[in-house]
Amino acid sequence: MSKNFDPRTTVLLIFISAVASLRVAFNFSYDISPLANFSPLGGMAIFGGAYFNRKWKAFAFPLLMLFISDLILHQTVFKKYGNGYLYNGWYWVYGSFALMTIVGMRVLKKITINRFILSALACVFIHWIITDLGVWIGSKIYAQNFNGFVTCLQKAIPYEWRFLAGTLAYGVILFGLFEWINRKYPALQIAE
Repeated sequence: MSKNFDPRTTVLLIFISAVASLRVAFNFSYDISPLANFSPLGGMAIFGGAYFNRKWKAFAFPLLMLFISDLILHQTVFKKYGNGYLYNGWYWVYGSFALMTIVGMRVLKKITINRFILSALACVFIHWIITDLGVWIGSKIYAQNFNGFVTCLQKAIPYEWRFLAGTLAYGVILFGLFEWINRKYPALQIAE
């Protein structure tokens, strides 16, 4: 086996790519799904933050998969909501995604069920505040004051419940499957 081949990184990339592919497949409809925001984004972010030993990989690979899946979805299904190659306010989502990755790095240094649940809750809070700040700023729908921001946050609660469900579901799949494979194949336990 080549010195440069890192099976751990390869498996992590496969996992994140597979989940990003599911994101595309499950959203490939012209109707907004009742499961809108049942998304793997939170799970992908904390998974990358928890398992990649090199910080640049923890950010770069999950962000790249987010970008590719966004590009596919917003050049096909959601093109009418687009602004160029991506949707309006994409930078708020990507910023929150980067913060979620930091949560994975910090909270999941040691992976336990309680820490996983805590990181999932932190992800939802980050997503809720950051992305809705992006919705609220300059909005013609919500008053540009504290009460308008609170109203914006209240309207987002159903979506954030689905985001939490998606983060937990995809996170359980990612973490559970990787931990199982990690125990079965010791080569994956080698640090990057």
